[in-house]
Amino acid sequence: MSTRDTRPGSAGGVDTPGPLHGGPDDDYTPEQLAAMRREELDLLGARYDGVEVLHVDPGPEPGSRLEQRAVRQVGWTFFLAGVCAFLFLVVYVGSGWFLPEWQWADEGSAWSAMFTPLLGLFMGLSLTLVGVGLVLYTKKLLPHETAVQDKHDGSHFDRVTTGATLVGGYHNSGLPRRKLITRSLGFMGAAVGVMLIAPLGGLIKNPNTGNPLGRTSWAEGIRLVRIDGSPVRPGDQQPGSLETVFPAVPGGNLESDAATMLIRLRPEQVDEDRPREGQADFGYGDYVAYSKICTHAGCPVSLYEQETSRLLCPCHQSQFDVTQGAKPIFGPATRSLPQLPITVDDEGFFVARSDYIEAVGPTYWNRERI
Repeated sequence: MSTRDTRPGSAGGVDTPGPLHGGPDDDYTPEQLAAMRREELDLLGARYDGVEVLHVDPGPEPGSRLEQRAVRQVGWTFFLAGVCAFLFLVVYVGSGWFLPEWQWADEGSAWSAMFTPLLGLFMGLSLTLVGVGLVLYTKKLLPHETAVQDKHDGSHFDRVTTGATLVGGYHNSGLPRRKLITRSLGFMGAAVGVMLIAPLGGLIKNPNTGNPLGRTSWAEGIRLVRIDGSPVRPGDQQPGSLETVFPAVPGGNLESDAATMLIRLRPEQVDEDRPREGQADFGYGDYVAYSKICTHAGCPVSLYEQETSRLLCPCHQSQFDVTQGAKPIFGPATRSLPQLPITVDDEGFFVARSDYIEAVGPTYWNRERI
């Protein structure tokens, strides 16, 4: 039977053939382990773990044409992954800056139609190339070893030798001397990292700039037009009638939050009209205008009973009295329909005096009853 030299600075029995027995932490002090080289620790840990190496393929010869070709393939794959991630950022950040502004529309421009597909294409290509590069690197450049090994018991000895094994794996990977791969990895990591972070929470472009939930396209001087784009003037409607109008802006008749009901009251309704406080001058003569979007769940208010002065939402039967500032008098709605202040311009057509002074629709349905 051979004996092992366990003095500090010795190889700790690594140079002694045959199996090792006993508890590792009892056989080696922390000082002895610290004095050993990484290669010695790696080998010692493997022997104590009962590792049986079945096959070893060291990979391509350093500096050979085979290695150089594999390095170029992996490096260019990682580089292209970074380029695709960068193109994703160009599309995402450039919209409205140096690229056309994209917008939702029934018939949008070619750019608007391609905006989301381009984002998906470049992100998908980038992540796919990351995977391809890792597979190529593993198959063509890393040493391949097949071994059988026992489980670790978590001792100090295991922690030290396992650390040496991990560091040895990094050195065996060849990354320290393959500069093309390390540089392309750095570029790819930075680009892919920014690509994955950019869409989260509007970190680059805040979609809520300008309070979009609290305003519409209505503004001072904007004409009220029908869905066909024709303007409306007093006298076009019969008393007791309702007409849906939109702002005379590009795409105005496609903006659901801007849909407005222009109502001409009957003479007896004018006498009963009790507008909300501070909105006595929002109407024009016997005309009033209210948002068409129900304050309960956002359905279009589309039924008008002129005999009862009630606007009816068909979804959940909320009812609003137009002679009381469109106050809800029945159903689940708890907030009045916002009123649009209107007047006429120099040509005699109806125009808005401003936007709605409160948010339209159910976005703010937790406000107190008005």
